[in-house]
Amino acid sequence: MTDEKQDTGIDGAVVAEEQPQYGVGPFSIREVALAGTWIVAFVVSFFPIYGPFESAPSVWTSGIDWVLTIGVPTVAVFLIALRRLSPQGIRRVGSLGIDQFASVAFSVSTVLWLSILWNSFVRLSVGQGFLASWVVWVEFFLMLAGVVLTVGAPLIAPFAQDFRDRPEIPAHRSARPVRRVSPRPAPVRPEPEPEPEPEYTPYAVAEAGAEAAASPEPVATDEFATTVIPLEEQLAPAEEPAPAAANEPAQARESFEHVENPTSTVEPAAATAPQHQAFWALVPEERDIVDEIGIPVFRIGPGAWALVIEDRGEVFVVRHEDGRIGYLHDVSGVTRG
Repeated sequence: MTDEKQDTGIDGAVVAEEQPQYGVGPFSIREVALAGTWIVAFVVSFFPIYGPFESAPSVWTSGIDWVLTIGVPTVAVFLIALRRLSPQGIRRVGSLGIDQFASVAFSVSTVLWLSILWNSFVRLSVGQGFLASWVVWVEFFLMLAGVVLTVGAPLIAPFAQDFRDRPEIPAHRSARPVRRVSPRPAPVRPEPEPEPEPEYTPYAVAEAGAEAAASPEPVATDEFATTVIPLEEQLAPAEEPAPAAANEPAQARESFEHVENPTSTVEPAAATAPQHQAFWALVPEERDIVDEIGIPVFRIGPGAWALVIEDRGEVFVVRHEDGRIGYLHDVSGVTRG
């Protein structure tokens, strides 16, 4: 049977009454025992830890071994005392509570003192003598007692009361359960953009005109032409050019008849019909020979005669030495040969 008293809460639930905890002043029995253990260990730590010699170094003068062997347990005991004297002061060290930090401090110190004893036994096994002094033995057992008062205290009846009925508070974020790790989504590949349609450029048209001029059977035609003439017929009279003066009487006679007799059956278009007889022409200055859409193909100048394979009135069809064919739109001042 237990002596616990039970009270009824506001909502009718049965709540166990908190049992009183007795100790020494503001400290519990466990805290007093832990402080006494630390005081003895702190005093013993100033004695030599190696050999029976008085001049041997203590743990405070042998490098930084004092940090974990006696320094960290000292900090843990001071934090426990400060928690009782100032309840609103330091409550944790990082994500560890004060009691958790003390458990870690005394556990690490115990392992280090045990390591010194272990190395001494190893030296003894090879005939070099036992190096550790009585200080190491005392410190080891004192730190081991600190582990019992921190790690094992919740399981020991006289000290377990210090851990009962403690108020519940939210855990530190580092002490809370871990979050679920979600799989990383696969990267989304962007859709390829459609290739833009080729834009119109004068250079592309010029290349197309050059390919058309180099085809096996080019056809000379444009917006000024009334008939389509094969290249063989255009080049046939090129070997024997005749002077244009031979056709002048016939043209003058036809024009005169048309003026005198308006009812003549001669159509007006016949007077401006293109002449297919080739002749040589000399321009007074350099002029451009263009293709069907007006892009320059080559140039002719006053320094050389150009072969005109067709006279269309206001346009001459000119053939280059390399076979290219173009149109001369500026026929003013041209000397025929």
